[in-house]
Amino acid sequence: MHLIFYVLRSVLNPKVINHDNYVFLNRILEHIKMTIDITTYVEQLSGELNDNAYKASDALGRIGNESVVKAMIELLNHPYLESRIMAARTLGLVENNSEALLPLLEAIKNKENDNIAGDLLMALEGFDVSDKYVELFKMYLFGSYKVSMVAKDLLDHKDFNITPRVIKKAQKHWDQYSNNVKRDEVFALRKEEVEEMLSDLRAYLD
Repeated sequence: MHLIFYVLRSVLNPKVINHDNYVFLNRILEHIKMTIDITTYVEQLSGELNDNAYKASDALGRIGNESVVKAMIELLNHPYLESRIMAARTLGLVENNSEALLPLLEAIKNKENDNIAGDLLMALEGFDVSDKYVELFKMYLFGSYKVSMVAKDLLDHKDFNITPRVIKKAQKHWDQYSNNVKRDEVFALRKEEVEEMLSDLRAYLD
């Protein structure tokens, strides 16, 4: 396919055909090449990964069109866990990735992904999660060690839309958590941390 593309490109001579047709055909060829590139890069992220996986992910992130987003959303369900992680990473690199936020959150919460949830969650660094404070707060409280740490980092430095309702829901999750865990030193440290977080949120609204 690449060979066909370059042969066609070579015969497109602006001296032979008029300018409008040249521009039109050139755009078609660019679209064909991009489609071929996307397919090639997606294949490199599907199944057992090799040394080119991160380069393919970076390239797809730069292309960042709707086809890439849809392909990566589909890849979040690939049988290979490593492919799911690379799909999440790629989506985090795409500028217009809002369509993928809910599928990625669903993948993070999927029990089949318990062992890689923290890796998937890291991709949210590249998303607008301004309306997801409560969801991240819940992951911080109830997630695995890695999920909790990644969620806390996101809560600390991402921008969020904070409202009284958000604070109320966060408080509810904290109450549920604190009523169902052992009151040990770990709990005491978590309690101090959460109370500071909730206090900062209330101060933000005052």
